[in-house]
Amino acid sequence: MRQWNVDPKLLCKKHLLGEHVECHMFAGTIKKGISIDGYLLNKLVDIGTIKIRHDILVEEMKKRGMNHKSELTKFNEGKEMKTVDSKENLKELCKRCKDCKRRIEDETSAH
Repeated sequence: MRQWNVDPKLLCKKHLLGEHVECHMFAGTIKKGISIDGYLLNKLVDIGTIKIRHDILVEEMKKRGMNHKSELTKFNEGKEMKTVDSKENLKELCKRCKDCKRRIEDETSAH
């Protein structure tokens, strides 16, 4: 599980939907009182932005004509940590996914 925390329009469909699901997973895990310390330590999630990030991802899903019917579980968000490194995550996405890499390169060349 992780927050990519990059502009959602740069994510391929698989990674857009995946991060959306992971927002739900993080919220549910926190609500159950299960520790996510490892994710925090490895800078894979920012507790304070899960809800905001979820809503941003849903906006992009709707722009792409996807349905959204799942409400995010209410949970104790805690403080914003600002630990997720978006620039490093862009590099990681380019390594992992040719579709994300193409979207990132297309966006970069447009500017």
